[in-house]
Amino acid sequence: MALESSRLAFERARRSIGGGVASGLRLAMRPHPLYVREARGAHVWDLDGDRYLDYVMAWGPMLLGHSDPRIIEAACAAAARMQVVGTGHALEYLAAEAVLDAVPHGQRLLWSNTGTEAVQIALRLARAATGRRRVVKFARSYHGWHDSVYAGLADTDTDRAPALASKGQTPSVLDDLVIARFNDIAMAERLLAEAVERDIAAVLVDPIMSNGGVEAPSAEFLPALRALCDRHGVVLVFDEVIAGFRIARGGAAEKYGVHPDLSVFGKAIAGGFTQSAVVGRADLIDQVTDGVVHAGTFNANPVALAAVEATMRVLADPEVYLALERVSEEFENTVGAVLASAPGRGSLNRVGSLLQYVPDGGATGLHGTGGPWSHILDGMLHHGFLFMPSGKVFLSTAHTPADIDATADALDKVLRQL
Repeated sequence: MALESSRLAFERARRSIGGGVASGLRLAMRPHPLYVREARGAHVWDLDGDRYLDYVMAWGPMLLGHSDPRIIEAACAAAARMQVVGTGHALEYLAAEAVLDAVPHGQRLLWSNTGTEAVQIALRLARAATGRRRVVKFARSYHGWHDSVYAGLADTDTDRAPALASKGQTPSVLDDLVIARFNDIAMAERLLAEAVERDIAAVLVDPIMSNGGVEAPSAEFLPALRALCDRHGVVLVFDEVIAGFRIARGGAAEKYGVHPDLSVFGKAIAGGFTQSAVVGRADLIDQVTDGVVHAGTFNANPVALAAVEATMRVLADPEVYLALERVSEEFENTVGAVLASAPGRGSLNRVGSLLQYVPDGGATGLHGTGGPWSHILDGMLHHGFLFMPSGKVFLSTAHTPADIDATADALDKVLRQL
């Protein structure tokens, strides 16, 4: 893999784009961001024409692989009829009905464009319903780049005043955050027992810590949060931007049997197109007719919603999730065995088709994971396998057992060279 065209493209991009990338985390790619000209199935092709087996999958959305013809045909048909129109259109409710049919607690939804936006809408709804302002989030969880939730990204942030995570961030909004520890029921009980005194409106939780090491909830944790929120008049919000539709058709509510008041969905909802949604209780959502402002020129654009409807149609087939589980389990077993054969090289966490490389010591990170991962990342790239700096691994229905075997063989070679 020469990577020369990507290097030159990156140099050119830095002359016109801040940092040379459209999303800041892509700067963590090593040795520099990869530039692709085509993506199909489980592969991408770079500007040199070299092919890579892709485990980035657009940082999560491509549950069905790149350029799935069922999604592309629906989106192209919609684009040929109209683009953004500024009026209502049938796809608004057709796609909404398809999503609500999939989500167990879905009574109503609001359309938005990105996960970051949708999280903010969900929190606004919670604050309006409770008359309170603070939000409990969990250390290491990421809920978008917005000032009001971009904090508490390290274990050491637990149960203390949140620290700024970016230059230029507004310090005053962090007073609205309370940082708890994931899977710590005792801490949640203590914090929520003081919900009125602490002015707590919502608990915001990623049910599987998608950006915090892919840590599954204990059997008692989500039910405890549900009971505590009910007891103390707090709105329970699941951030399922990554997990939603990936770990189950009905998301975390289906997988774990706990229904939040609101869920935020994104990424996989539209099969590779830009779309997000806040889904949940009708009384909370319907506050938009009684003083809660929800707006956006590109909300519910026809092309993206055609992709949503098509994606929901595909995901209604149970075989999709059976296939995802088979290939994900194969990755965990086969690639995990290679890691296990090399002491000190780390292991894998897995929830469904989302996996996380975990170095010895357990230090994973949103911006990059420690241990030998950076060397593995670089070595695998030069063998034609694309992974993320954070160590997350996204599987899709386009990945095959042969792909997994090839990945394991390449990893074995890379580990022998470390």
